[in-house]
This record gives sequence, C-alpha cells and structure tokens, in this order.
Amino acid sequence: MITPRNEFINKDKFDFSSTRQNRDNKLIALNYGKVSSVNVEKIEKAPMFHFMPESNSLFIGLPGCNVKSPFCSDVELGNKAFHDNPLQVKYQYQTPEQIVETAEKKDCKSITFTYTEPFIFFEFAFKVAKNAHRGSIKTALVTNGFTTEEPIKKLGKYLDAVTIKIFGSLNPQLYQKYMSIKDVDAIFVALKQFQKQKLFIEITNMVIPQIGDNLDECRKLAAWISHELGAETPFHILQYNPSGDLDILPTATATLERFAEESHREGLRYVYIHSTPPHQEENTFCHNCREMVVERKNRSVKKNRLIDGRCPGCGFRLNFVQEK
Repeated sequence: MITPRNEFINKDKFDFSSTRQNRDNKLIALNYGKVSSVNVEKIEKAPMFHFMPESNSLFIGLPGCNVKSPFCSDVELGNKAFHDNPLQVKYQYQTPEQIVETAEKKDCKSITFTYTEPFIFFEFAFKVAKNAHRGSIKTALVTNGFTTEEPIKKLGKYLDAVTIKIFGSLNPQLYQKYMSIKDVDAIFVALKQFQKQKLFIEITNMVIPQIGDNLDECRKLAAWISHELGAETPFHILQYNPSGDLDILPTATATLERFAEESHREGLRYVYIHSTPPHQEENTFCHNCREMVVERKNRSVKKNRLIDGRCPGCGFRLNFVQEK
C-alpha cells in the first residue's frame, strides 16, 4: 500500500485520495501523467538549503493528496480542487520521458516532485526518477511522510534527496483532527526508511498558533532527529500563514525564535527560520566558528562563500551536497 491507511477499496470505488479506482480488482492510477504544475525553480524553494545550492530544479506536481488538511501546500496555492475533485483540475498530459527532456532543455540539475503529495503519483514519479538517473539529473521530493516503507524502498533507488513536511511538531491530536491521520508513528518509520535509503534529508516544521505551538513537543522532535537522523540534518522552522479555513493569526516571530533556539539546544546544527519579514536565521552559519557561509533572503541565495563545502574562515566541512 502507498499509505498506512490499509484501505479496502470495493469494486469501482475510489481510494481516500480519489485518484485510484478498483477496476475489476485492479487498482488503476487515474492521475498518471496528468501534470498539473511544472515550473523551473531554485532548489531552495523546496525548501532544500543544503542540497545542490543555487541550482535550477524542475518542480512538478500531479493531482491528489493523501490527507485533507488546511495546512497542505495545495491549499496554500489556492486550489482546493486538489482535495475535493483532484481529477478535475487543469492538467497537461506528459510522459516521464517528456519531463526528463524538459529538465534537460531548461538546464535543470534536478527534478523535484512537489506541490501535491508525491506518493499519490508514485507510479509516475518512479518512472521519471528512473529515467532521470540514466542521465545526470538528480531527483528530490517534498512529502508529508505519510507513506509506507515499500514505496520508499522502491522509489529510493532513484532518489537523491527528500524534504519531509511536518506540522505542529507531529502533535498527534493536530494530525488526527486536522489531517485525518490517526497515528503519527508511521511518519517516524518513514523518516527512518528515508535514512536507510541513504537520501539527503531536510525537515520542515510548521509552527501553528494555538493548535501546534507546543515548545516541549518541538524539543522532543528535535532531539529525535538529532539522535536518529543526525545532528547535521537541516531543520526548517516555518511560520504559519492563514489559509482562510482557520481563524488563526500568523505565527509570531518571537515564537519561531524560541523554537529555533530550543532545537539548537537539542543538538541540531542547522536550524532555519522562515518568516515574514525574512529572518537572519535563514542564513547558514559555520557550526565551528559561527561565520556566515551562505546568505539567503526569501529562500534565495544572495551570497555563497563555501569553498569545496568548507567554511572560508576555519576550513570546517559543512553538511552540503554540491554539484560535481
């Protein structure tokens, strides 16, 4: 199964995402090749700060989502049809080969599966990634992590990097009430499997006032990441901005700063704050001497002072994957 829901889908019925149908006891991916979004972006927009900095990536998305939540990126894009009627959104049919050709023509160093939940278009993403790896194009995905180990193992053979989107520090009540996920343990299992596949991992944590701003839960999450995935795992603290569905104000900058400070205390070396206006902690500082090595603003690199992945001041090697 693609998700841990363990759904039983009767004949002619659809799955939770409304993108798969049981036809004569065969599960058909109805969104295959239906590319709803395709754009050339800097990889930092993922957000992915330590993987091939400043490089162009072809961002693609197909209809469908495995949760129904006011925090999802598709809602942020202003298109609730991704949830309600995913197969009725505008799309352009493309083959995996065409996606790779587009990436090559536009001089993209990678292809990033994003916008919606990539594991909902797993079959298409798998073929794109496999074709991309026949050449020199890397692949990355942005996921909520609500999937099973089997698809991670299969897709992981052709993936290079992943950003896992976490909300409210993985608060179980938030996930059950607002994201239709009863057990967040599946996400921890997925995180460990991504690591076993030797993928470069970055993690985001959206701090949501009132319902997902428990500092102690962030401490526990940061400690788990530091211990299980490594202290050098980049950790992004995201500001919540109202989507229109919830009467909640944006996360206060002071709150984001406290979360970042406590995450550092739990051992994480690279903690970033994403807020409006842009925050100083969007930059990368050398863990050894605290010199600024990468300057950013609004997820865009303004100055990269790394020399072969090392701090220009003290020579300390930082956890970056750079173009060869």
